[in-house]
Amino acid sequence: MIFKKLKNRYNVIILTYILVFVVILFRLATIMIVQGEEYREQAENRIIKTIPLPAARGEIRDRYGRLLAGNRPSFTVQIMKNEVIDEKINEVSLKLINILEKNEDKYNDEFPIIFSEEGEYVFTYDLEIQNWKERNDLLKAGTAQEAFEMLRRRYGIEETDPGEVQQQLIRAMGTVPITISRQPFQFIEEMRKEQWLQSYNITDKELSAYEAFQIVRNNVYKIPEEYSDVEARKIMVVRELLRKQGYLQYQPVRIAQDLSEASVTEIEEKIMSLPGVNIAVEPVRYYPEDQRAAHVLGNLGKISQQNEIDKYVRELGYLPSDIIGKTGIEHSFEETLKGQDGSQRVVVDSRGRLIKVLEIEDPIPGDGVYLTLDANLQRVAEETLEEVLKTLQAGGTYEGRWGTDRLVSRWGPLDNATSGSVVVTDIKTGEVLAMANYPAYDPNLFATGISSADWNSLMPENERDPLAPRPLTNIATSTAIQPGSTFKMIVGLAGIEQGLSPNYRILDRGFIQVGGHSFGNWLWNQSRRTMGYQGLHEAIADSNNYYFYSVANGYDYGSGRYLPIKMNTDILTKYTKMFGLNDRTGIEIQVPRERSGGVPSIENKTRTIKAMLRRHLERQMKLDDLDDTKVEATEEVLKETIEQIVSWAEENPSRGEVYRRMVDLGIKEDRANIYTDICKYSYFTQARWSVADTMNFAIGQGEHSYTPLQMANYMAILANGGYRYNLSLVRKTQSYDGESITEFPPELVERIELKDYKNLDEVNYGMYLVNKTGSARSYFRDFPIDVAGKTGTAQRSGKIPPVDEIQYLKQHLRAWGVSEAAVEHKMAQLMEENKDNPRYEDESFVMREAIKALNPRANLDQFKRDYDNYAWYTGFAPYDDPQIAISVLIFQGGSGGYGAPIFREIVAEYMGLNTVVEQDGIMIENRLTP
Repeated sequence: MIFKKLKNRYNVIILTYILVFVVILFRLATIMIVQGEEYREQAENRIIKTIPLPAARGEIRDRYGRLLAGNRPSFTVQIMKNEVIDEKINEVSLKLINILEKNEDKYNDEFPIIFSEEGEYVFTYDLEIQNWKERNDLLKAGTAQEAFEMLRRRYGIEETDPGEVQQQLIRAMGTVPITISRQPFQFIEEMRKEQWLQSYNITDKELSAYEAFQIVRNNVYKIPEEYSDVEARKIMVVRELLRKQGYLQYQPVRIAQDLSEASVTEIEEKIMSLPGVNIAVEPVRYYPEDQRAAHVLGNLGKISQQNEIDKYVRELGYLPSDIIGKTGIEHSFEETLKGQDGSQRVVVDSRGRLIKVLEIEDPIPGDGVYLTLDANLQRVAEETLEEVLKTLQAGGTYEGRWGTDRLVSRWGPLDNATSGSVVVTDIKTGEVLAMANYPAYDPNLFATGISSADWNSLMPENERDPLAPRPLTNIATSTAIQPGSTFKMIVGLAGIEQGLSPNYRILDRGFIQVGGHSFGNWLWNQSRRTMGYQGLHEAIADSNNYYFYSVANGYDYGSGRYLPIKMNTDILTKYTKMFGLNDRTGIEIQVPRERSGGVPSIENKTRTIKAMLRRHLERQMKLDDLDDTKVEATEEVLKETIEQIVSWAEENPSRGEVYRRMVDLGIKEDRANIYTDICKYSYFTQARWSVADTMNFAIGQGEHSYTPLQMANYMAILANGGYRYNLSLVRKTQSYDGESITEFPPELVERIELKDYKNLDEVNYGMYLVNKTGSARSYFRDFPIDVAGKTGTAQRSGKIPPVDEIQYLKQHLRAWGVSEAAVEHKMAQLMEENKDNPRYEDESFVMREAIKALNPRANLDQFKRDYDNYAWYTGFAPYDDPQIAISVLIFQGGSGGYGAPIFREIVAEYMGLNTVVEQDGIMIENRLTP
């Protein structure tokens, strides 16, 4: 009967369902009754977590694979935002920060209200502005606009266009934390403060730090009163980081990196009372050679600027707590070096202990970047540069492997020779083999976020001095100055390209008189001697100014007749630009932006003269100079009047016309008479190109300005037959597994257009003689390799500003015959009379004006030291088979020859002269015989 029923399909289906149901009931009974306690414990005590696995940053290596930037493992403490119980967040945050502080571990503190030593509540934004003002003697500047104007006057910047002024200030100071994109100008920290307040819906920008603190504490985070404000701030440090994470609940928030063993142990011991907290192992950037190639490698930092947030967080999906490249290769190749983070799904118990790994998605390390640098050559360049600078400062003897050199000027030790740069390039590819700057810094300081103390240690001791040592400044890319005599080869080449024989000899008569100016050969200026008849080769070797004055003007001043060639400024400018001296070099590191230098021109000169005139009139013209019967005597009218006068510079009207126009503008007749002579004869007549300008052009002075990178490239073009390459620091990038390689081949820009490329040989022979019979012969007397080089001394006018201008002035009041009481009284009077003039917000400016009013004959800068000259040494080696080009620049180095020992030691290293070899069982240096 049963079997008959089973033959019925319907009954079979019913029986099947019954059996399945019974099995399910049995399994449920087993789970709920027999194993219920075990599963209940797992459900309560085991948690599935997704732990991020940060990718290692790609390594940076030199051309031979030697490590320059790598990674090391470190402990990181994180909070998983989606695992934090709301009612526990305050307790967890406070416990965690207390542990870190007890063990002196740095943590990410981005909450911008702190307590001063006096217990006051202070915005970190305001503190940054205040500290910057103090360092730069700008405490009298109430606003960013006033600070900007005070700096413009202090550094003698004649331009008034804010963008150009800002660029010049950046070149002089390194950084200027003022944005000119808003009117009125704002400190960048002011903008950040506004953005932070707005993020909490606080619209009152005038709130005190205390008021803002209480609003965030009580209204936003609702931190109970049982916590003190000090404790509340620690809580808000963590909650600020969690808040910035936004909607990314599943992503961990990094609280601190590179933890000490003590902190890791204590956190692990207390993990049950720290829900959501996790210890992870993450790679941290490290630089095994410390300061080596710091300006090439660059540094890291937190994502902080709005443009960084927009690009990296919103566009590329970075975490807000990620560290990114800020400068150098670390910045330029950030996306290449970054890598792809992985993750690990694990089961942990209630104590946070690992039970089981469910799934791992391995991180993918970033691609490696292989530089063109030779680490050994870089080391020699850096060490030799530092040693020579310190020898110059002491006025002693430099003992190199390939020569002993007495580095003492006629005026004694060059104690301000504290900065310099060296660039070495491969002339056949444009690859940069070494780029050294001194002083430098240790990029390890930035690996997990630099502390305030470390940051301040990298600031110049005298912010007011543009040549004060600045460790963060890449001199090679960002400092453009006159090349001095190293420019003369271009003038000589232009001359022989126009048809002048290199053997044409010009008689040096010592000096050339042009109007009221005397342009002397350096030997005449130094000892009233002359060099006699010289052709191109001897003129380069001995750096004969007289010869190049003549060639540049197309006139033989020695014989009083025209040279048999056509020569003018346009021709000189054309050849200068051929060598890339008006262009950027193409180098990959563009933060800070590479300077392009500048070739002198009538347009640039006119713009400079107009800016100088504007500044002079702004300083001298007052409302009392305006005839109030003709015009309204207001600051706005005065400003418009000055602009009108400045606009006449290019036209250069006659004296009578200038006077008539000034009277028509409403300037009192007696004052118009004075200003007419000033404008006409001191400025308008200078706003055109003159023979004197060509004289300065010829010897690399005046308005020339080129970087060490540009100068090295110029040397390479001379040496390689006229081929101009873009300079490069990167050879290739390569994936961690070596399967993907991107090459960066040399980029040939052009072969410069010359009438006869053999003319390059003529100027190069002159450079060869520099080290044989000329100005640098003593440095290469025993050197076994023939090289081509050129010394250059570029004038740096002006006085070195003291750290504290007011203290300096007070110190010398007696010498100027005035008393402090009289000066203070006069200052008060001037400030009252000019209370609407922002220039009188600057106390040092007012004090100078007061002293001059009391004693018009006082020379207020007489006790300040003069700047020493820049020293250049440039060239290539070997002479007979050129391979590398080198430029050496020393700030306040006195004489160009002082860069020659650095050049020599670099050539020795490149050519393998320092290689140690075994001979007859003895290790000896591979020295070539002369």
